[in-house]
Amino acid sequence: MRYPKVSECVDVFEALWPPALAESWDSVGLAVGDPDAQVRSILLALDPMDAVIAEAVVLGADLVFNHHPLMLKPVKSVNAATLKGGAVHTLISNDIALFNAHTNADSARGGVSDVLISLLGIEDAEPLVPHAHQATAGSELNTGIGRVGNLETPTAVRDLARTLSDRLPRTTTGVRIAGDPAATVTRVAVCGGAGDSLFDEVRASGAEVYITADLRHHPATEARDTANRHGGNPQLIDVSHWASETVWLDTAARELEAAFTARGLTVALQHSAVNTDPWVERY
Repeated sequence: MRYPKVSECVDVFEALWPPALAESWDSVGLAVGDPDAQVRSILLALDPMDAVIAEAVVLGADLVFNHHPLMLKPVKSVNAATLKGGAVHTLISNDIALFNAHTNADSARGGVSDVLISLLGIEDAEPLVPHAHQATAGSELNTGIGRVGNLETPTAVRDLARTLSDRLPRTTTGVRIAGDPAATVTRVAVCGGAGDSLFDEVRASGAEVYITADLRHHPATEARDTANRHGGNPQLIDVSHWASETVWLDTAARELEAAFTARGLTVALQHSAVNTDPWVERY
């Protein structure tokens, strides 16, 4: 067993979460780092916030693996006095690489939405929005954004919300219901992270309840008005963006450990202790 190079880590990441699965608007892959540098320790985190990068420095990590990209939008400068430039300078000056798998990790099997829906006991979910490239390679079969599947037994919406509250990390914003908490549902759709752009797909899937994050007032009220004109579904459950996605990191770590071992490589995997949910109090 030997330590991998950054380039070998990228090979492992991209085998698990192929960049071809990323949405066209997304930014995924190696953002910072020397492909030939050795990696002894990887820090896994959801967000590339300054606190996470500082944690990587203190822990002596050689690579930070994030879900969300540091530079989703183009930047014109990496001036150390700017937010993004400062992060890049800190990473480079401490010989730390930065890689992210975003919508490719949402789309891949075993990804963010698979883990979210599995909290409700659904293990055979299908993509809510199948990926256009899924037929081009066996590794991309049955991939896409969101998931939809059936519960073993009909369940009240409020009981699903309580299960999510118990199984997701505790957050200030908690778990919220729009619709009828007492409604009994069987077919469930989920989208880890912000999913209020997928209401048409949710309705087409026949889902009776939709679980996602960051639901805004107007999309939620319009979705409920539309539902009330067509039998009342889907009911809505809104969860924390951070909570809906951070639960995936445990699965990602297990997949990474197995993949590195299969290649004869050894690397320490550490979970960030930084909670990057921005909301800290509610009154």
